[in-house]
Amino acid sequence: MRISELSAKSGVAIPTIKYYLRESLLHPGEQTAATRAEYDESHLRRLRLIRALLEVGRLPVASIKKIIEAVEDESLPVHLLLGTAHYALSAAVEPEPGEEWQSARDEVDRLIADQGWDVTPGAPSRDELAQTIVRMRQLGLPVDLKPYVEIAQKLVSEVEMNTIPFDGPREAAVEALVLGTVLYGKAFEALRRMAQESESARRLSP
Repeated sequence: MRISELSAKSGVAIPTIKYYLRESLLHPGEQTAATRAEYDESHLRRLRLIRALLEVGRLPVASIKKIIEAVEDESLPVHLLLGTAHYALSAAVEPEPGEEWQSARDEVDRLIADQGWDVTPGAPSRDELAQTIVRMRQLGLPVDLKPYVEIAQKLVSEVEMNTIPFDGPREAAVEALVLGTVLYGKAFEALRRMAQESESARRLSP
């Protein structure tokens, strides 16, 4: 297909496609003339991934480039490819000096060990959870994460990971991970708020 058809099928404007080509986010088409190239389904898949990373993941172009490089590195196992995307989605957290931070970080490490989870020492989610625990303690909230751990494990193992096509195109696996992580997370938060409203009404309404 020509670039105009690629634009029509993907919903991405031609100038934007040309920008992705210049930035090496989108691989070049097959050159058929000096000013003409042909594109195929792999370009459509890549544009779907880029849109998911930009619009749903809210990732900067620099982070998207790292993910695209991982997608194109066929020697990189799918687990590490998905980890690249996961880490890009995580909030950047700076460790805080002091005993509060270290205590929270130790608690996160124990939680991971107790669950038998295989999480790399440098995973940004470790510091993200540690920061959350610090804030909970500072605000006097109880820090009992066991019910949340159980729910998270059940959701991930029984639902979310089953939506990822591990044996399909690498772009499709990353896209499914990004969409699932962000959108399932938003759906869960909305459901939790509705459950809170309902429980408040049950307990407090006359």
